[in-house]
Amino acid sequence: MGQGLSCATNDENGLFSAAKLGDLETLQTQIDADPSLLNHTTMYDRQSLLHIAAANGQIDVLSWLLDRSMNLDLLNRRKQTPLMMAAIRGKISCVQKLVDAGANILMFDSLHGRTCLHYAAYYGHSDCLLVILSAARSSHVSASWGYSHFVNIRDAKGATSLHLAARQRRQHSLRILLDNGALVCSSTGGSGYLGSTPLHLAARGGSLECIRELLAWGADRLQRDGSGRIPYVVALKHKHGACAALLNPSSVEPLVWPSPLKFISELNSDAKLLLERALMDANREREKNILKGTAYSIPSPSHSDGGIDDNFSEASDAELCCICFDQVCTIEVRDCGHQMCAHCVLALCCHNKPNPATTILNAPLCPFCRSRIARLVVAKGTDDNDDNDIGCPRLRRSRGSLNLSEGSSSFKGLSAVGSFSKAGARGSGRILLDEWVDKSDP
Repeated sequence: MGQGLSCATNDENGLFSAAKLGDLETLQTQIDADPSLLNHTTMYDRQSLLHIAAANGQIDVLSWLLDRSMNLDLLNRRKQTPLMMAAIRGKISCVQKLVDAGANILMFDSLHGRTCLHYAAYYGHSDCLLVILSAARSSHVSASWGYSHFVNIRDAKGATSLHLAARQRRQHSLRILLDNGALVCSSTGGSGYLGSTPLHLAARGGSLECIRELLAWGADRLQRDGSGRIPYVVALKHKHGACAALLNPSSVEPLVWPSPLKFISELNSDAKLLLERALMDANREREKNILKGTAYSIPSPSHSDGGIDDNFSEASDAELCCICFDQVCTIEVRDCGHQMCAHCVLALCCHNKPNPATTILNAPLCPFCRSRIARLVVAKGTDDNDDNDIGCPRLRRSRGSLNLSEGSSSFKGLSAVGSFSKAGARGSGRILLDEWVDKSDP
């Protein structure tokens, strides 16, 4: 009896090793000989072949197993699905395959009460995060739970995916979540960091990048956690001096993305990128002023001013913004067709501070013809170059010349106004995989 058990275990070891290494030929041979092997799992963690293939990114094995009508949502010992395992390990091709096949994105594990969205955010796999969010938007989730509910779903300790991304210093994941409706001022419940907002957790971790993103989306510097501490106090406690300086309630408020405005929320990707860069550049200038004369400093942008001026010499004076006469026009107002620079657009959106009790705002008026702004698009000729840099010389000029203390009149006014608005209320255990999950990846 003992010998029989040992032999069976060796056979299973060979089967699981084949799934882990992507040895599809061996897998096919063994399962064709004994189809019941499809249902075998590892002894301790009860990982199925589907779990192992997904966690190790073996897309060919995964596809073959799915063709054999295996259950997409098999659970291991911790009630984790193959989709969760792929999201944990950042295996984007396997995440996409499972989502396309109809894997349930609403399942919770028993380890932390987390979904695949929580794990993609926690481990900073932004590509997996985008796939899962896209699936939530187009599947039954949107109709039953509601898309916003899914984005802000909490784990067993009351943490949303945004909390986890902020805690782990995952800037790109954090931005994706904010852009998809994550509530920037939500508080944790349960045990752990009771009452903490994402800003508290970013302050605890000392991530300037995450703090910068959260502030730009309206995170409240005065919101208190369960112990009565504001993020500034949390940053001081953990000796993150630069973070504390930015979070100090007495420092100048950052500029905040005006997300409640309808024409802002419906921007196309190019126009949105132009405006976001203008906002982040403005906040970086604010940060430099706050940190000036301290032991902390913000690195300057990597572009060269000399090269910018040479490129810009080709542009005519007629292309300069007629509001500030300093930046080049990169944004066009629809339907009137008037153009201005991204910095003046932000100044226009920020001029009237919205009432925090409502997200219904009146669209600002075009400063040239006084018609209501219905939509903003990239001005003609701005987006016809490399996508990674929105590459035209005009944008590089506008980014390089921005200085809140010495720059255009529009941004002197912008810095005086303060923030746009508090835009819409807009714990970790290490995941221990069993021996059949390759731990060589970072």
